[in-house]
Amino acid sequence: MSKTAALELKKVSKRFGSVVANHQVDLTVYQGEILSVLGENGSGKTTLMNMIAGIYYPDDGQIFVDGKEAVIRSPKDAFDYKIGMIHQHFKLVDVFTATENIVLGLREEKGFDLKKSAARIREISEKYGFEIDPDKKIYQMSVSEKQTVEIIKVLYRGADILILDEPTAVLTPQETQKLFAVLRRMRDDGKAIIIITHKLHEVLALSDRVSVLRKGESIGTVITAETNEAQLTEMMVGKKISLNIDRSEPKNLTDRLVVRNINCSSRDGVKLLDNVTFTARSGEILGIAGIAGSGQRELLESIAGLQHVDSGEILYYDPKTGAEENLRDKTPLQIREMGVRLSFVPEDRLGMGLVGNMDIAENMMLRSYRRGKSIFLEKKQPRTLAEEIIKQLEVVTPSVNTPVRRLSGGNVQKVLVGREISSSPSVLMAAYPVRGLDINSSYLIYKLLNEQKENGVAVIFVGEDLDVLLELCDRILVIGAGRVTGIVDARTATKEEIGLLMTKTEGGEAHG
Repeated sequence: MSKTAALELKKVSKRFGSVVANHQVDLTVYQGEILSVLGENGSGKTTLMNMIAGIYYPDDGQIFVDGKEAVIRSPKDAFDYKIGMIHQHFKLVDVFTATENIVLGLREEKGFDLKKSAARIREISEKYGFEIDPDKKIYQMSVSEKQTVEIIKVLYRGADILILDEPTAVLTPQETQKLFAVLRRMRDDGKAIIIITHKLHEVLALSDRVSVLRKGESIGTVITAETNEAQLTEMMVGKKISLNIDRSEPKNLTDRLVVRNINCSSRDGVKLLDNVTFTARSGEILGIAGIAGSGQRELLESIAGLQHVDSGEILYYDPKTGAEENLRDKTPLQIREMGVRLSFVPEDRLGMGLVGNMDIAENMMLRSYRRGKSIFLEKKQPRTLAEEIIKQLEVVTPSVNTPVRRLSGGNVQKVLVGREISSSPSVLMAAYPVRGLDINSSYLIYKLLNEQKENGVAVIFVGEDLDVLLELCDRILVIGAGRVTGIVDARTATKEEIGLLMTKTEGGEAHG
């Protein structure tokens, strides 16, 4: 039985000034198929999908929908061709209900009948197995419910071709399994589904075929059942990469940071951290897992002196003197000078920790400069340091003198993490250090964190990928709604166990 192509791209190219984002890309997705699109950062995945969704218009090439050439100049054109894209960052109105968000922007001849719309939403939900309350307001919803609203929104508009950008980035393992079950039902109903993801194990579990992009060009398409992680990685990167994180056994464990019963609230009185207690030890990596926005950021910022703490203690044991210090009484600068370093990789990488207009060497100086020193700073050492980081972390940059804002997000991230590690910390807190990084760069950073652990540093690692947390860390602290819901041994815990703790809101037994 021959398959019917739902969407076909032929020799599609897109340039932004002198940068070639896509060059003569060919791509086909069939009706009743899930196609994964894989590629490193900057390989052109999102640009390509944005051309299908009508956000960009190709400079060259053709797009065919159901065998006929399509001209897609806007998202409205894409909808007319029954194409819908579910972006990583949701576009929903918080104070509206699910139904109101789903019909928003549609034109109805006789005005809207929200009851009828809600009935249609229930019909779609039952057909594919979604769990959604059409009358629930967006601000009352979990992340996975909001994502469900986005998917139903495009189905309600009649989409037969769906594009999902990193759909599992913010989901627990249980929510991911539910989403996969829904996507399989949609595929069985004849929908064509394209998924952009970084997670190879998900690609292998869900898709029928995988298309790989490298540096803006099509490398090839393979049948999922006939490939494996190593082959896909080699296609993406262009060389063989070991996909093993070498986790060493912790040695000479010493309590370095003891956090006891810390509480903190936002300005409007919302509790951000609720009685959090744990210990971080030198010579081990303590992972922190939790659904996005559960208090991970506030916890690290409390330790670094950047977040006001209402009550509780943050005790630091100085490795040189053995003295106990309560960090709650210290300024961020005093805490840094003691060797407690926070490498936080937020979505706005330049908003925190780096100055965009300064070059890489000057950004290194930001960490070494101290008040009271001469205004004529010694530039040689930061420059050498910048060169070392560029070499070791394979930072793509014309030179150490390039302004940081001209680097890609992934390269900015490497500079940020490299700078913190180079300061010889005694406690290194790395939050989302591989967010958005390709496989090659991610494994370089895991290796660096392991080296820090072996050097006797207490490493605290906040990550989004549970597979990585289980493979890299020694213990994992799970946080839900600002509370510690459990601390588990990463060598014996399962993803499912951590997923359940992530959705639990009552405080659990905090072992270790």
